Amino acid sequence: MTRRFSAARSGRALLLAALLPVFPGMAEEGRLGVELNKFEQGETGGCRAFFLFRNQSGQTLEGFEMSLAILDGTGVIDQLLSIDAAPLPIARTTLKLFEIPDIACENISEILLHEMTACKPQNADPVDCFDFMDLSSKTPAGFVK
Repeated sequence: MTRRFSAARSGRALLLAALLPVFPGMAEEGRLGVELNKFEQGETGGCRAFFLFRNQSGQTLEGFEMSLAILDGTGVIDQLLSIDAAPLPIARTTLKLFEIPDIACENISEILLHEMTACKPQNADPVDCFDFMDLSSKTPAGFVK
């Protein structure tokens, strides 16, 4: 009996492997996962946002600043917020907490990564982090590029 492995069978196996779910929030090797993990109502009426940074990029990031557009419940930009999350050590998950003033958590429909104002690996020139960043959200609000 002769075994034959057809291109169709190999193609199906590759397709199935590609469709396997990736665990949410897990950063692949060479990537930086940024997860909007949780909202918590602030004491002064604003919203606290908890972010997890999973740095599998292969380099410590000594400079990491993002400009975020906060969209309200109707999808209109409510405010721009600049956050500094540095440093992000290599092969580590880092928790950062940021205050979003003057908007209740339930009124945030989406957070847009508007611009990377700084992305600098340790002992190296600045790079474009957009190329190796993966965004996700465990909140009702989306987190997108």
